[in-house]
Amino acid sequence: MNIVQKVTIRHLKENKRRTLVTMIGVIISVAMITAVTTLGFSFLDLMVRQHIAKHGEWHVLFKDVNKDQIKALEQDSETKTMILSSTGYSDLKESENENKPYLFFQNYNRAGLKHFPMEVVEGRLPRTENEIAISEAMINNGKVDFKIGDQLTVEIGERWSPVTEKVLTQTDFLQQDEDGVIEELRTHETKTVTIVGMIERPTWEPTWSPGYTAIGFIDETALSNTHTVDAFVVLTEIDRSLYKHAKSLAAAEGIDKVNYNGELLRYYGVTNNAQLHKTLYSLVAIIMSVIIIGSVALIYNAFSISVSERTRHLGMLASVGATKRQKRNSVFFEGAVIGVISIPIGILAGLAGIGITFVFINNLLRKALGVSENLELVVTPSSILIACGISILTIFISTYIPAQRASRVSAIEAIRQSHDIKLTGKTVKTSKLVRKVFGLEAEIGLKNVKRNRKKYLATVFSLVISIVLFLSVTFFTDNLKKSLSMSQDELTYDIQISGSQLKNEDLTEYTKLDHVTKSTIIEEMNLEALIPWAEVSEQLKTQLANEPVPEDGMHPYYVYLSALDQKSFEEYAKQVGVEAKEFTNPDTPKAIVIEQISYEEAGTGRIIETNSIQSEVGKRIDLFMMPSGDMEHEQPDREVVGSIEIGALTHHVPMGVNTASLGSVNLIVPQSTMDSLLANTDIEVFPYVYLNSSDPMATQTAIEDRKDSNVNVFNVYQQRQQDEQMIMLMSVFTYGFITLISLISIANIFNTISTSISLRKREFAMLRSVGMTPNGFNKMIQYESIFYGVKALTYGLPISVLVMLAIHRSTNYTFEYGFLLPWMSILFVIVVIFLIVGSAMLYSISKIKNENIIESLKQENI
Repeated sequence: MNIVQKVTIRHLKENKRRTLVTMIGVIISVAMITAVTTLGFSFLDLMVRQHIAKHGEWHVLFKDVNKDQIKALEQDSETKTMILSSTGYSDLKESENENKPYLFFQNYNRAGLKHFPMEVVEGRLPRTENEIAISEAMINNGKVDFKIGDQLTVEIGERWSPVTEKVLTQTDFLQQDEDGVIEELRTHETKTVTIVGMIERPTWEPTWSPGYTAIGFIDETALSNTHTVDAFVVLTEIDRSLYKHAKSLAAAEGIDKVNYNGELLRYYGVTNNAQLHKTLYSLVAIIMSVIIIGSVALIYNAFSISVSERTRHLGMLASVGATKRQKRNSVFFEGAVIGVISIPIGILAGLAGIGITFVFINNLLRKALGVSENLELVVTPSSILIACGISILTIFISTYIPAQRASRVSAIEAIRQSHDIKLTGKTVKTSKLVRKVFGLEAEIGLKNVKRNRKKYLATVFSLVISIVLFLSVTFFTDNLKKSLSMSQDELTYDIQISGSQLKNEDLTEYTKLDHVTKSTIIEEMNLEALIPWAEVSEQLKTQLANEPVPEDGMHPYYVYLSALDQKSFEEYAKQVGVEAKEFTNPDTPKAIVIEQISYEEAGTGRIIETNSIQSEVGKRIDLFMMPSGDMEHEQPDREVVGSIEIGALTHHVPMGVNTASLGSVNLIVPQSTMDSLLANTDIEVFPYVYLNSSDPMATQTAIEDRKDSNVNVFNVYQQRQQDEQMIMLMSVFTYGFITLISLISIANIFNTISTSISLRKREFAMLRSVGMTPNGFNKMIQYESIFYGVKALTYGLPISVLVMLAIHRSTNYTFEYGFLLPWMSILFVIVVIFLIVGSAMLYSISKIKNENIIESLKQENI
């Protein structure tokens, strides 16, 4: 260690407060980068583990492969594990559940039995092709009297729908009409199997499936050349090339159908959607840029705001013969010393903070979401290297600029610091209006700001970065949640009940079952309306740009008319903000129009949010029977159903209603309006009841126990729970991110202002020495706070809007919706900026206002 380095270390020790403030700045910055990257990796890891725990691990599915193709897939270099699977149905005449008349065979090889989640309740899983393990739901729900050791002779085949002429799967409802079951069971195999175990109902089995699951075994060595199975492949490496590789492998081996585990692959950051890929990369680039800029600002401010002290120190070195290179290296060495101490502490602080956060929120996550996996701290080399690299680069930039400037300043100038404050009349000139309106204290405060321009700009820059950080991250997370909700199914209910022979009176009984927390009965009818071309959705106009405008100026629309029971309609009207009684007059029927819809654009896969129609309250819509001909051309024999007035336009969707697609519109009316519209027609509509339940499985069992014929029960609880789980996890991540950014921003502001105030001790002592009163001093500081806040908002808000527009444009590669400024967040920022700046300055002043004036005037170090 040379003499210059020793003097630099001594200088750092003497200026303990400035050194500590600088180190805290670096520690906070490194902790922020480490925490954010670790948080992201940890949540993705949780989603991967939770998906595997619920649905099993696989990446690519090759359907209907034979023995030779299986061999080729096994020998492929990308195959890590291969799971073989086959399915089949047999009649389960013993079942008392009319909605589940089948035994569904789900067969796996040994790898499949390990990779797919199955909880053995009693006995064991099968080991040969003549053994099965049955679901306990068959015993509890279907009242089937089977036990371990029983032998069953079954005829196995596939379900066939004569209506759609296709094979049905476990995700398809039992096909029924008023005469009973209309689907066929086409058998092709008879075998005798022994029950060797009992399992819990698999999580991957839909509750509405028509068959009780029985786990069978596939002996891959005994497969014949004519026997085909499905092959689930777990890959050795997961990247975007897997899509191309799987397609080429399938083509080479003559495999027709290839599917991908899209949800799991998305958690790995892999997608075959080019638009989605572009969205993800652009959003990551924008948000990481914002974080990096914030990090640079935080560390740079910690150095730049104390340039004056370093410059005097370097001037003293120059006066005893130090060269430009030695002065420059002295500053670099100072940065290196601070970095060596601060970066490891920052990394450990970031990891410790996130780790402690995970400990506290894990119980909350398990209870709120029903997840079985814990959120674990995932530390990756990339996250640590990113934090270290950004911090080292930032420290270098922060030290390089003042070092270069100080190396060019003469010794006398550096010691006197005459280059830091170069006063002219124009520099400190203020408007006479300032003194007249705000007083002498405001004028002095403004002159102080102008005189200390570099310190002032450093503080304003810190405030601007804090504003941009907070607003950008808030906007980013709000848009991320909106995009996620747009991509999810609109499932706001747990159970749907329908029946061709049921009336409202019958379905009302289901709303009174135990555990039901909310219910609504809906009658639905499909109609047609002619909408004026001016009121047609802009997106639809764009799609029809190459087609002539209808001669009569009217465009045909599908109309989904939904009638809610009176209680549900009253609750919905209250949510929308209208009076329900205004919609019950049969002489002037009114409807609530859902004007906001989301749809997936054909070809690009983009999810677009737009208006269904561009109409106004008070306009009327004439309703017609659905025409039998081509909807694109006006039908001369349209049968009028009635006319309805638009009573309200809303984006709120009632429980059980699916929003229309482009070229369609939803009308929500009370049941009385539907009855009046149908009074003079022979149209028959069928009611549905939608239930939310505190125990959906128990509610489904209670419905099935009633043994009502021709009743279809559709339990979507698991799918809805998964959608809510995604949104909840995203909320925890995003609001945690916002909280972290907010704390960083506040720390940044306090750090910058407190350091600036400390460096102005002599200045404040001078003002007090010439007679400024404590009251006048406080007023001056308050006005300085206002000047800082106004200047920061003047720059920070426009820059934030530009960043928001960039984020919105990136999101629009996949999700298209209108740009809305987050006004509440902007208002929050305006208020908080002034509160934080004022608090920081008053806090800093309180630390020095009682110090001795003479000592402060003589003070050199801080």
